Amino acid sequence: MNHEHHHHGHHHENKEKPQDVSSDPSRKSPVHSHHSMEEGRAAEGGMHDKHAGHQTEDFLKRFWVCLVLTIPVLLLSQMIQHWFGFHISFSGDRYVLLALGTVIYFYGGSPFLIGMVQEIKHRKIGMMTLVALAITVAYVYSVAVAFGLEGMDFFWELATLIDIMLLGHWLEMRSQMAASNALESLVALLPSKVHIEREGVVSDIDLKHLRNKDVIVIKPGEKIPADALVLDGASYVNESMLTGESVPVKKEKDAKLIAGSLNGDGSLKAVVTGAGEDSYLNKVINLVQTAQGAKSNTQNLADRVAGWLTIISIVIGVATFIYWYGVEKDLAAALERLVTVMVTSCPHALGVAIPLVVAISTTRAAVSGLLIRNRTAFENARKLTTIIFDKTGTLTKGSHEVQKVIPVDSNLSEDSVLQYAAAAQKNSEHYIARGMIRKLKEKGLPLWSSENFQYWQGVGVSAVVQGKQVIAAGPNYFKREGKPLPSIPASVDQNTETVSFVLINGTVAGIITLADSIRENAAEAIAKLKSMNIRSFLLTGDNEQIAASVATRLNMDGYLANVLPHQKQEKLKEFQDKGEVVAMTGDGVNDAPALAQADVGIAVGSGTDVAAETADIILVNSDPVDVVNMISFGRATYRKMIQNLFWAVGYNIIAIPLAAGVLYPRFVLSPAMGAVLMSLSTIIVAFNAQLLKRQFQTT
Repeated sequence: MNHEHHHHGHHHENKEKPQDVSSDPSRKSPVHSHHSMEEGRAAEGGMHDKHAGHQTEDFLKRFWVCLVLTIPVLLLSQMIQHWFGFHISFSGDRYVLLALGTVIYFYGGSPFLIGMVQEIKHRKIGMMTLVALAITVAYVYSVAVAFGLEGMDFFWELATLIDIMLLGHWLEMRSQMAASNALESLVALLPSKVHIEREGVVSDIDLKHLRNKDVIVIKPGEKIPADALVLDGASYVNESMLTGESVPVKKEKDAKLIAGSLNGDGSLKAVVTGAGEDSYLNKVINLVQTAQGAKSNTQNLADRVAGWLTIISIVIGVATFIYWYGVEKDLAAALERLVTVMVTSCPHALGVAIPLVVAISTTRAAVSGLLIRNRTAFENARKLTTIIFDKTGTLTKGSHEVQKVIPVDSNLSEDSVLQYAAAAQKNSEHYIARGMIRKLKEKGLPLWSSENFQYWQGVGVSAVVQGKQVIAAGPNYFKREGKPLPSIPASVDQNTETVSFVLINGTVAGIITLADSIRENAAEAIAKLKSMNIRSFLLTGDNEQIAASVATRLNMDGYLANVLPHQKQEKLKEFQDKGEVVAMTGDGVNDAPALAQADVGIAVGSGTDVAAETADIILVNSDPVDVVNMISFGRATYRKMIQNLFWAVGYNIIAIPLAAGVLYPRFVLSPAMGAVLMSLSTIIVAFNAQLLKRQFQTT
């Protein structure tokens, strides 16, 4: 993993990186700290941790108990008797009401009362405080009436109010659980049992006992339990749930398997390289978890609005009470208005508005191969004006492929020129060598043996092949030897192709050209960015000609050539100084400072190095179209957040005056009705957040 820790020194002050886990010593890096699935599934961003399930059930249980107790309360209430024209009374009936009301208040109301204490303790007065104040006012007044104060008691309203609040709260928690369950669905990608082979005997063990270096057997159609290397067998594996890549990938000896992917119709034997915490899937889960827990600017805005709303509700509630008591001289009526204002204005919908969208977008994105490490950057993706692509590995495949093989010696065929060159290159790790050997394999030609291998940096290689001295080298070889450069045929495009000469016993026998090939969908990605009014530039260490040719072929807005790794960051800064909002896509260690400098740093490539430490967003597939998807996801996510904020605030602007009795006497909102409206607004917001899943499927 390329931990680029030394770059954290210059994380720029102008740019908030809430998630840069590695630079904050107080937070353990998400890659190293592993929470078991049940433990904190999400930070305080709104999702509840492992007791969420029990808590949810607890609300439901309290609701049913209170509902049953509410029936006798309704039957004994004078108001209800008056409305429905029946009469039940006996001596001491008000004390029965008092007893039932007290049980409902303390048993049904306790989650809200405890919540209020917590909120006051953390100086974050909100939802729970409002509900607790409302039910307490109603209860205390009703107790006073039961003991002889003039007026009508509130017991039936108190009971129905608590019932509705418990039900509403249960529904809200259900919808939030659905969001954090999205994470569990990533965990569910692992099988519970593993077939393990020891001394030739295969037995089944629990996944948690699996260790690195164990040999496992994966049968057709089974899930792959850990990251592993194939020892034996061949099969096609579906990795779409982790990388978003829909085409099954062929796996044979030495291929890497990713935990959580699905085996096709072959049987595989493999050695475990990443069990449990070391697996790629686990890093994804930790990243998603950190991102869901981290607060972005939009979330902070929602929190501030909720805080203000609470204060406003309390002020309006008290003002309403003073007004009605002054006008009507009726304590019961004035208290009813106060209670209604408190309950109706609960900023529940605001509390759900953002965390739900965050949870859904982060998880959906992870399944599509976009890993979000920094939420603020992801939301800022909608403002991008310029994207700078680091050429190698993003727009191009980053691997040099053989383009032409030209024999100069008339006795040699193309194949034998390639065989001599590949044999000489076979011990080299250079990308040119790898390209030649790939071409040889592709043609199905044998790789000859070679001895006396020598590597000259920046020049080429020499070796003895089939008893002949073979040199495979670039133009620098001739400079070094002080010889004139041999003529290069006109069919070779020297702007884009790298030329390698093959010399046998000192004379040029052939020429092999290689070029970095452009990815199939790079042009489509650039065209889509243009249609979004986002400019694209190519950044590369290659020469002008190669840069110009790639930029022109892709119809980009421009290119920056001959850029050394340490200059990348400066180039980015030049764009930012002109007021551009810049994203940078890069694939490697040397891009780290530039990724940190960019407004949105996008790391591409080799899914397994999940922690490209300085990037904000990681694209698991090096697919340029994913950059476009990321921007449209970012825009869709932001739209949903704003819609939810707008709805949650708008609802209160209308509901609070109604609760305060603005339309009296034509229309008066009862406390129970206010509670229903409040629960409804929360459910609408939750439903709207779920619609985001649709948008992820369409892009």
